[in-house]
Amino acid sequence: MAETQDVSCCNLPTELSDDLCFCPQAEFNNKPDSLFFNDGVRRIDFILVYEDEDKKEFEKRHTFQRRKASLMKMGMELEATQSVLDDKLMFIKVHMPWDVLCTYAEVLHIKVPIQPNDLASSSSPWRFFSCITKHFYPNEELISKETEYFTAPFEKDRLDYFYIKEKDIFFTPAMRSRMAYYILSRAPYEIRGNIKKFGITKLLDGGVYKAAYPLHDCRFNVKSTEQGCPNERYLLYEEWAHPKSFYKMQPLDLIRKYYGEKIGIYFAWLGFYTIMLTLAAVVGLGCFIYGYKTQETSTWSKEVCDPQIGGNIVMCPQCDKFCKYWRLNTTCELSPSLSLLPCLFFPVSAHVLAAVTLFLEFWKRYQAELEYEWDTVEFLEQEEPPRPEYEAKCSYERKNPVTGVKEKVPYTACGRCIRVSIGIGTVLFWILLILASIVAITVYRLAVFFTFSHRLRNQDLKQLEPLKEYVTPQMATSVTASLISFVVIMILNILYEQLPRTKTDYENSLTLKMFLFQFVNYYSSCFYIAFAKGKAVSYPGRPVYLLGKYRNEECDPGGCLFELTTQLAIIMGGKAIWNNIQEVLLPWVKNLISRHCTRVGSEKVIPRWEQDYQLQPVSKLGLFYEYLEMVIQFGFVTLFVASFPLAPVLALVNNLFEIRVDAWKITTQFRRVMPEKAQDIGAWQPILQGVAILAVATNAMIIAFTSDMIPRLVYYWSFSVYPYVDHYNNTMAGYINSSLSIFDTRDFTNSSRPFADTGITTCRYRDFRYPPGHPRQYEHNVYYWHVVAAKMAFIIVVEHIVYLTKFILSYMIPDVPYAVKEQIKREKYLTQVILHETNLKLVTKRLKPIAKDCLKETEVKLAMEEMDLDL
Repeated sequence: MAETQDVSCCNLPTELSDDLCFCPQAEFNNKPDSLFFNDGVRRIDFILVYEDEDKKEFEKRHTFQRRKASLMKMGMELEATQSVLDDKLMFIKVHMPWDVLCTYAEVLHIKVPIQPNDLASSSSPWRFFSCITKHFYPNEELISKETEYFTAPFEKDRLDYFYIKEKDIFFTPAMRSRMAYYILSRAPYEIRGNIKKFGITKLLDGGVYKAAYPLHDCRFNVKSTEQGCPNERYLLYEEWAHPKSFYKMQPLDLIRKYYGEKIGIYFAWLGFYTIMLTLAAVVGLGCFIYGYKTQETSTWSKEVCDPQIGGNIVMCPQCDKFCKYWRLNTTCELSPSLSLLPCLFFPVSAHVLAAVTLFLEFWKRYQAELEYEWDTVEFLEQEEPPRPEYEAKCSYERKNPVTGVKEKVPYTACGRCIRVSIGIGTVLFWILLILASIVAITVYRLAVFFTFSHRLRNQDLKQLEPLKEYVTPQMATSVTASLISFVVIMILNILYEQLPRTKTDYENSLTLKMFLFQFVNYYSSCFYIAFAKGKAVSYPGRPVYLLGKYRNEECDPGGCLFELTTQLAIIMGGKAIWNNIQEVLLPWVKNLISRHCTRVGSEKVIPRWEQDYQLQPVSKLGLFYEYLEMVIQFGFVTLFVASFPLAPVLALVNNLFEIRVDAWKITTQFRRVMPEKAQDIGAWQPILQGVAILAVATNAMIIAFTSDMIPRLVYYWSFSVYPYVDHYNNTMAGYINSSLSIFDTRDFTNSSRPFADTGITTCRYRDFRYPPGHPRQYEHNVYYWHVVAAKMAFIIVVEHIVYLTKFILSYMIPDVPYAVKEQIKREKYLTQVILHETNLKLVTKRLKPIAKDCLKETEVKLAMEEMDLDL
């Protein structure tokens, strides 16, 4: 270890000072933006914070654990500094010497430059519009384009073959921090018999250390003047996180360089997803505008609102006893939304084919480009180090089927089965809890619909008279039930918070479990409205009851689309508002309170490490919840777009804010994120594929079963007139009358007959059944079976066409661009050449002494032979 002769003991209790006697204490040199030790030479790669403790027994144990970290023995150099704001706080600055960096760069397979990229890059098709497009990119004078290099995994023995200009900047700060954290996460602090405890994570959880984090390189809003500071945080804020830069493309290379590949790939995916949303947003907005413009000319709207048609159609009560008869034209306010139906298939096909299939296929290509540019092509599972939490629990041995070597595992096969069973049982329990909440909300719908139906149609309640024109029982029930459903969803999300080998395995396992829960939590109420509500109601004389007490609720005569749209709008809007409060407002308020509580006089200068300590700590699964939020949104946009064409528009607007809000949050309100490697978006990729496949079926079923589109098309294209349907050949006139069956009020049962007897002899209800007096009265008629057959044929044809199109597009669009394949081949070739030359030199070095010895032996033999000849 270098420079141990210049260090003294840390500021620890005297009886424990010998345990960490290589950590010098230094006074702060009043350089607030300094990123170096007090000598101005050694760079700070990591910061540890602990609280100076009193001489208490349990606190002595903390000091004992801290000094057992043995960081100096692992090659790290430390320097301790007392806090400017709090005398009890101590900051330990960690520096990684060159030899240690080289060692762990090889251990972590970090890829570094070997040669500048000599392949000609393809020219952009937008180069002719550069005078316009340049304004939508970060300022090149501030963020210049980085030189492209061919890279190879670092090896200490082949330093001469790597492209090293300066040792101090050869490994980026993100690489150095990653290597420092690797050491810290495996530093032992206690050994009891065969049990070894190690890892900074355990020490943080136990309160031994208050914090551990890499440093931001400067203040986000002030450019540093310190030598050796790249000011990357300031550049990111100015060209990425600042509100004034909302229209600019993201500087992904700088994001990756500063925060690591894992953060970079997230923002790359989010930006790509937002761009591809534009297609679906344009289609959805066009569909909405078309429906709005044609609502006045829609035959459906005219007939519903016409006093001579809709005003003369008496509808049957939708609940027992207390509900009254009502006129069809009372739903006139909702009928314009039905004008959207003729164009619903277009946004579905356009969105599913273009915005989903194309998005997923082109994302694979773009991701392949990023994998190459960011050196994660060969970031394989066997190269990823095991999680320290996993290693700490490894107490059993098993033979690795690949290597044949015995290795430690945390549990046996039986133990693994038990853990899997517990995990599955936990997920199933929460899913059943969600389903129970859906049943409870359904019961609420039935009870509240009965209440609203009774009160809003009671002419004696004068105070509710102004509401009757605008509020229908269906609308009142839908809005209140959607709000309650949203509250239940958010509460269950909060409650649902609680050992695979690697960190990626751990996150993938958590991803699948959490998404399954969130899928059921967010979408179950929407699936109920779309595919269950109003489907099992029978007819007024024989209604179907839930739990033997509550009569199943019916859809509006125009279908359940309005209620489904209301549910989606409330959940999507409420979720976006709640997430912004939780992710942005709360950290900002916490930082504001922290700054107010630690306010000091203007004469004190706060160092860089203490400024960062006052920021909010980064959550271990912060990025996981960002992905989850966007994937849930992706589900809303794709699964139910047929019922809510404006969903892509709302998602696009939300994402434009989401990118900048997330950028502002991690740049200004949080400590620097620990840089991590990532090859792709992980388990989210197959989840997106699964949602896209499911979206085809759900949208086809929404059009077939939830909307009134198929019955209207069957009616329109029916050339033979049904004897029980008033049909006007090849027109939609008369459809309203044909879609409502007739019921004789004398056939009400005593339990369902309304109290208010107004002398009405017949009423209408939504179904296709034979009228009273027919030999098969109240049974489904032939028209009903024709509609069912048309619905099934529609679903089968649409699904096959869409899936075939998806398959063809997936086949035609290669996952890896040709140019990237060529660059990968070139890089592998150069790596092989370097390895061959190096191995050849090593062999030559080893053979030289042997050759010299052989030559000496030959010379001796020749000399002796000459002596024999002389004799």
